Amino acid sequence: MIHTTRVTAERIKQYLKEGKRFDGRKPENYRKIEIEKGISAHAEGSARVKIGKTEVIVGIKMSVGEPYPDSPDKGNLITTAELIPLSSPRIELGPPKFNSIEIGRLVDRMLRESGFIDFKGLCIKEGEKVWTLFVDIYSINDDGNLLDAAAIGAIIALFDTKIPKYDEESDKILYEEPTDEKLPLSKEFPLSITIHKIGDYFIVDPTKEEEDISETRVTIGGYEEIVSSMQKGMEKSLNIEEMLKVLEISKKVNQKLRKEIEKYI
Repeated sequence: MIHTTRVTAERIKQYLKEGKRFDGRKPENYRKIEIEKGISAHAEGSARVKIGKTEVIVGIKMSVGEPYPDSPDKGNLITTAELIPLSSPRIELGPPKFNSIEIGRLVDRMLRESGFIDFKGLCIKEGEKVWTLFVDIYSINDDGNLLDAAAIGAIIALFDTKIPKYDEESDKILYEEPTDEKLPLSKEFPLSITIHKIGDYFIVDPTKEEEDISETRVTIGGYEEIVSSMQKGMEKSLNIEEMLKVLEISKKVNQKLRKEIEKYI
């Protein structure tokens, strides 16, 4: 259901015709990004990310278990997102809805397909014991673009993570004995760039009002030159020329955003 008024929608479209946004930004600019890591004393890694008024918290927990049958020498990854009702009047209590499931899956795919995590480095004993990474995403305030905020939060939280001490003899994790061992991660990190189409114009980092009138979107995960994951959302299709434009924007924005995120790694 669209919550943005017709008057606001028309003003957003008029501003785009003039090459700017309702809040003064250019179409390919993000809002102000604020990042804080190590915010939880009970998680192996954590981060808070704010993009404008949108805010998410990401926590990393680790456990030891059996590997999947098709990857006996690799650790596991489980990514979930919980959209909390206090973050938006549009979010209701109850089982996870499509939006939260989609955010979890897209962030998981970005992490998994990018090669950012060395899953073999999470193997303790092949075929028997591996580390499982739990990436938990929580919305604090939803003013648009939760997906990209969640992806940034996951990257920062993973860089912040320290592997707890594991005693193989007792098969117990010794949380009371902290370590400085980091996760096996690539120095280069992927990003999620979600591009929305409103009329004839493409924008990134939409506010909630802009999301409401978006006709279609494409989320691209990966690096400056490499696309590792991609998903189109919403019903309206894109032609080849428009997809090429989306890829061009994604590359440019990825390069610019990366420089800002690197300060917190």
